[in-house]
Amino acid sequence: MQKQFSFLPKIAALSVMAACAAPAMAQTAGSNVVNLGWFHLAPQDSSDTLKTPAGPLPGSGASVGNADTVGLAFTHFFTDNFALTADLGIPPTFHLNGSGSLSSVGEIGKAKQWSPAIVAKWYFGDGNSKFRPFVGAGVSYVWYDNIELTNNFQQALSLRYTGGLSGASKSSADLSSSWAPVFNLGAAYNFDKNWSLNFSVSYLPLKTDADITTTLPTGAKVHSTTSLTLNPIVTFLSVGYKF
Repeated sequence: MQKQFSFLPKIAALSVMAACAAPAMAQTAGSNVVNLGWFHLAPQDSSDTLKTPAGPLPGSGASVGNADTVGLAFTHFFTDNFALTADLGIPPTFHLNGSGSLSSVGEIGKAKQWSPAIVAKWYFGDGNSKFRPFVGAGVSYVWYDNIELTNNFQQALSLRYTGGLSGASKSSADLSSSWAPVFNLGAAYNFDKNWSLNFSVSYLPLKTDADITTTLPTGAKVHSTTSLTLNPIVTFLSVGYKF
C-alpha cells in the first residue's frame, strides 16, 4: 500500500506537465472575443454635379476626407472556423470639401456616420493556431446625423439664388441612409488562450444622396441635390480578449 501511495506525487507531477504541454485553446467553438481598437476610414470618393433649381452648377464637386474613431467588435465562434462578428464603435465625423467650381468655398460641411455591421467570417487553421488569417462578408446599415453646412457654402448658395440683393438665405442638408455590403479580410495573432492582436481591412461600396434645403429671405424653400460615392476602405487594428 505504501508503494502505491509513493506513485501519487509522480502522477500529479506528470499531470501538471501534461497540462502545461497541452496547446492553449485560443479560438474554438463557443468562444466569445471582444476587440477594442482603432478604425481608420479612407473614402475612395467621387461626386455628381450639384443640381439646383437654377440649373446644374457647372464643374461643381466635393471630396470627403479620411476619418478615425474608436472601434469595438464582438465575435462569437459557432465552430472552430466559422464566426459571426458585430462591428460597432463611436461614429466618425467626415468633412466634405468643395472641388472644381466649389473649391473656393473650402469646407462645405460635416456629418457623423453610423455604420454598424454584421460580418460572417471563416478562420483558417484550427482553434489552437497562434496565427489565424480570416476572410469575411456581411452587411452594414449606414445613416448620418449632426449634419452641418459651413457659412461659406450657405453664402455661396444664397448668392446663386438671390444674387445677394435681397438678404441672406439659410441652408440645411439631409443625407440618405442605405444598406451596404461589407467585404473583409484580416488576421489574428493569439498571444495566449485569452489575448490576441488583430488587424483587418474592409471595403464598403457605399453611396448617399444629399438633399439641400435653402430657405430664401421670402420664406420660400428650394432644393439642391447631389450624390456622393464614398466606397471607404476601413482598417481596424485592435486588441482582443476571449472569454
